[in-house]
Amino acid sequence: MVKLLDLQAITAMHGDEYKEAVNRVIDSGWFLQGNENKQFEANYAKYIGADHCIAVANGLDALYLLMRGYKEMGLMQDGDEIIVPANTYIATIIAITRNNLVPVLVEPTWQHLEIDIDKIEAAITPKTKGVMIVHLYGRIAYNDKLGEICKKHGLKLMEDCAQSHGCAWKGVKTGALGDAAAHSFYPGKNLGAFGDAGAVTTSDPELAEVIRALANYGSQKKYVFKYVGMNSRMSEPDAAVLDVKLKYLDEDNKKRQELAAYYYEHINNPLITLPKRINDENNVYHQFPIFCERRDELQEYLKENGVQTLIHYPIPPHKQECYKEWNERSYPITEKIHEQELSIPMNQVVSDSEAREVVDSLNNFK
Repeated sequence: MVKLLDLQAITAMHGDEYKEAVNRVIDSGWFLQGNENKQFEANYAKYIGADHCIAVANGLDALYLLMRGYKEMGLMQDGDEIIVPANTYIATIIAITRNNLVPVLVEPTWQHLEIDIDKIEAAITPKTKGVMIVHLYGRIAYNDKLGEICKKHGLKLMEDCAQSHGCAWKGVKTGALGDAAAHSFYPGKNLGAFGDAGAVTTSDPELAEVIRALANYGSQKKYVFKYVGMNSRMSEPDAAVLDVKLKYLDEDNKKRQELAAYYYEHINNPLITLPKRINDENNVYHQFPIFCERRDELQEYLKENGVQTLIHYPIPPHKQECYKEWNERSYPITEKIHEQELSIPMNQVVSDSEAREVVDSLNNFK
């Protein structure tokens, strides 16, 4: 079986370093809000190119706290609109609606799978306060035109970087392209913890201060509460592990890019469509999506031939029961993506023989 993601093998690559890092935490007797968090925050902020990194409990909290911070600063209020891609994972949408903000869904392009930047300006209204881009699958969702649009209309440019650790645009990492960004370190990510973990990066010192307080029950000083906050903390063991993994992130991403190049060069089944290939700087291949009108048949065929796959994602946000008021809406490109998408094995431990096995199985599908 060629696994979609072999976390055991990935962890084994630097297992001794992880054990050393976790043992250091155990020996310290300090498990929350300690030196490991401070060290990881500093190193990740430097890697991203942002002035501040605030470690939190998970990626959803990071998204929520980012916009909640803007609300506490008076820059957003209930009922304001946030432009967001229609084909994102549900967490992006949940974070917006949990803040009593209104998601304005904009279609992606079929070629690039990311939000169609040419459609953003038409979606702006007097109530629009921000654009949340999502670097889905590890592909860049930004270009210079988007930055110009946000500046022209005075909009906050926010990034969902849950799948884009190490991705960049003209040398600038995702997480530093806009005003603020949310990151997830779920175990299966390119930069993954041993449990749930997340972070917000920004170069806005006021926003950073507000978010740090909000994540700590709303407190900037012990037992003094400025905001009605929440408890969202990254554990010390996870921070220690992430700091080890960060050293190898670019190297791991390079291996993913090499595997992707092999796929692009050798998958030639006319029944299968590959996303438009872009520069390696712009894609860290969190997933390698392929598209097929007979997707479910293809997935079953691959399973029978020992290739593990996963659909990202079978139901788009506007068709989910939790947003039933949107169920009658039509977003044809988004729906096409969700009906045809299938993710094939993509990670830094896929061997050459396994890659050939994946390609042969795909090309033999009829």
